[in-house]
Amino acid sequence: MAMYPQLLVTHSYLRYFVFFLLIIVIVRSLLGLVNKTPYKRIEDKIGLFLLICTHIQAVVGLILYFISDAVQFGPDTMKNYRYWTVEHIFGMLIAVILITAARSTVKRMTVDAAKFKRLFIFNSIALVIIVVMIIMSGRGLL
Repeated sequence: MAMYPQLLVTHSYLRYFVFFLLIIVIVRSLLGLVNKTPYKRIEDKIGLFLLICTHIQAVVGLILYFISDAVQFGPDTMKNYRYWTVEHIFGMLIAVILITAARSTVKRMTVDAAKFKRLFIFNSIALVIIVVMIIMSGRGLL
């Protein structure tokens, strides 16, 4: 349990990198879609950095899930520990899956407009889920 506070701080600060990169990917994909610009190498690199940060965040979150006192399994789980035990991890894993799916499927696509559209839709849904999950935690978005 000695590493719990450090992991919690790491998990809290990593979310800013994920937010920042997610916003950049969403804005760039929307601009690329609207302006009909070609999908460039920079889009691929930013998407890769987003994927890496998101997966690091997920790994730290999963470690916290298994060592946190806020996650409890028992008869009163759904009454007292529901958010951290069920809702937070479920929502965040869906967001990670969406971000991963956006990046991995775009790599195989050939039409630039389709790439931008896929990135915009999947990452926007992931952002909404992340924001909702953080707001539900009661800890504040920023």
